[in-house]
Amino acid sequence: MNRREMLLVVGGAAVAAAAVSTGTPKPAGAQDMVMEPAVAGPPNADWAAKAEALMPTVTQTAQPPLALVRAVADPAAPLRWRMEKEAAADSLATRAFKKGDSFILDFGGHRTGHLAFRLETVGREPDAPARLRLTFGEVPSDVAEPLYPYQGVLSSAWLPDEVINVDYLPQAVQLPRRYAFRYVKVEVIDTSSGFSVRFEDVHAIALTSAQATPSPLPAPYSDLARRIDAVSLATLRDCMQTTFEDGPRRDQRLWVGDLRLQALANYATFKQNDLVKRCLYLFAAYRRQDGLVAACVYEKPKARYGGIHIVDYAALYNVALADYLEATGDVATARELWPVAKRQLEIIGQRVNAAGRYVDPGNVWIFIDWSRDLHKDAAIQGLLVFAHKRTLDLARKLGLEGEVAGYPALIERMTAAARTFWDPSVQAFVSGPARQVSWASQAWMAIGGVLPAKDCATALKTALARADAVKPVTPYLYHYMAEALLDSGLEKDAKALVEGYWGGMVKAGADTFWEVYDPAQPLSSPYGDIHINSYCHAWSCTPTYFYRSRAMVA
Repeated sequence: MNRREMLLVVGGAAVAAAAVSTGTPKPAGAQDMVMEPAVAGPPNADWAAKAEALMPTVTQTAQPPLALVRAVADPAAPLRWRMEKEAAADSLATRAFKKGDSFILDFGGHRTGHLAFRLETVGREPDAPARLRLTFGEVPSDVAEPLYPYQGVLSSAWLPDEVINVDYLPQAVQLPRRYAFRYVKVEVIDTSSGFSVRFEDVHAIALTSAQATPSPLPAPYSDLARRIDAVSLATLRDCMQTTFEDGPRRDQRLWVGDLRLQALANYATFKQNDLVKRCLYLFAAYRRQDGLVAACVYEKPKARYGGIHIVDYAALYNVALADYLEATGDVATARELWPVAKRQLEIIGQRVNAAGRYVDPGNVWIFIDWSRDLHKDAAIQGLLVFAHKRTLDLARKLGLEGEVAGYPALIERMTAAARTFWDPSVQAFVSGPARQVSWASQAWMAIGGVLPAKDCATALKTALARADAVKPVTPYLYHYMAEALLDSGLEKDAKALVEGYWGGMVKAGADTFWEVYDPAQPLSSPYGDIHINSYCHAWSCTPTYFYRSRAMVA
């Protein structure tokens, strides 16, 4: 478990701790509940073999640092720090470092990969190892602030630092662990009093399975739009490894929700569709005993069942498969994986009552977003209407409509149930006893098409205008808000949302888009400590999809 190690198993019960906190996490609203059993079914060997055969080639690119920098406290910066250039990078090889010395390297942009250097000595013959601490930073605060004492709920083993001993000098060093970074802070913990160390040939070895970078957006797009698109591409590139990882810094895992968004961006950019196909087969090969798709799949040291289940993610597997067929025309793969898609809604549908409403049994994880205040009944209803519609469309394209002959009537009942969330007095969908208005509810009801587009546009406008509406805290849900705006004919509002939200990260200095970004609380973390946040995260990469596939206005 991890990321999403927010599903903490405590004495056989799971705690869904979805609090957003800037300090020690006290997950208000978290529930103690006995979760659905997560028992792995037997792997499908044929599908596992097909996934293995689609293993991509990961390219390696050596990249030198661009500068030596220093961190400067800046209260105006969203993450509290900015970097200032201290010296040219090539001056590093002329400097000697002894116990207590340190420096920070800036590689000029984000990458996923390794660090390598040659460690030389200055002074007498080395009579002790050199002990170094290396801290890898995606953003300045990673290397400007101490990582300890650590206050988060996820394992501190994810923190991006290492203490290494180089026993015999001089020596070429390459760290075996892979990191996601722009900055590297190097601290000399100790040598001996008789010698110092010098760092030569320092370079990163960037890793990605992405191929040639797509052309930039054309000139009619604004400079900000072009910058947002470029950061989107970098985010997707650095998450494209041997699967579509959710984050190369932490988790490093394949998740259904992230995959669907990465795949959409990929179809519009890198077009490495076999990587999508590989991921679809991995989810199909390693499922729960009853056939439910796991929310994530472990890939290393060998592919295996992830053991965590999220209702909305299981439903979105079907949407990802339908998207894949639409993008590629690969009927053979879609037909082979059709039984998996059909099974997802059979299992989820067991909790849809006679009136067509999904009833949360209290022992399942419905994600939607990390917002601690979000009531999710309306959002999950709209999402499941959408998933059923896309699955019916998939069946029709495959000539298998007869297998889901009951879907049209079921969708009609579920849509009618969804409309009961509509409150004409507020011109929006409401959820829960407090009749909460949230962006999530409006977005998923609009995407599900439960009312005509003009009425969904009204609901979306209501949510945008209300100060008390519950907003997203993740780019994941911001994506679906933008998608809903486009579906409802609100292109200018979608553009404003993308350029305000993702553009806000760009203006804050983002080289890749972040896992969590709340403009009102940029130091927030769902895990209790910002140093465990991922600052290159797959579900954040979709502005390039909106610009390139949805023709979002320039």
